[in-house]
Amino acid sequence: MTMAHLTIDDLKSQARRLREAMSAAGTPLTHSAALELVAKSHGARDWNTLSALAARTDNVPAPPATVGAVVTGEYLGQRFRGKVLALRKLSNSDYHAITLHFDEPVDIVTFDSFSAFRQRVSGTIDGRGVSPQRTSNGRPHIVLDA
Repeated sequence: MTMAHLTIDDLKSQARRLREAMSAAGTPLTHSAALELVAKSHGARDWNTLSALAARTDNVPAPPATVGAVVTGEYLGQRFRGKVLALRKLSNSDYHAITLHFDEPVDIVTFDSFSAFRQRVSGTIDGRGVSPQRTSNGRPHIVLDA
C-alpha cells in the first residue's frame, strides 16, 4: 500500500465521490461505509488504519528540535550542549530559525592568542539540524546531533 502523496482530505474526497457515484447508480451509501470502502481499495484493514497512514505521510516534516529541548552538536566547529530557546519555521522554506543557549560558553576562535566566547547564538537550520551558512573552510555554522 503506497500512501506517499495522499492526504486525509484526498481520501475523504474519494469517499465523497464514491458515495455520489453509488447514489447516482441507485445504491445509496453512508459516508462511513464509503470511507471503509476507500480504505479497502487502498489495501488497509479499515478507515482508522488508512487515516493513520495518511496522517504520517502528509508531507509535514517534523522540526529538527523543540523549544526547551536539550541538544548537542557543533557551533563553528566547537562541541556544545545546550537548550533550544526558540525555534520557528521560516515561511515558504524548509528552514527554521533557532536560538540556542549553551550550558558552557563556547570559544569560537581557533587560534591561541585570542578568544571569543559565545553562550547564546541564533542561526538557521534545515530539517536535519544543519545550517546552510558555512565557514570559510566549508563547515556548517550549526550542526545538531541526531
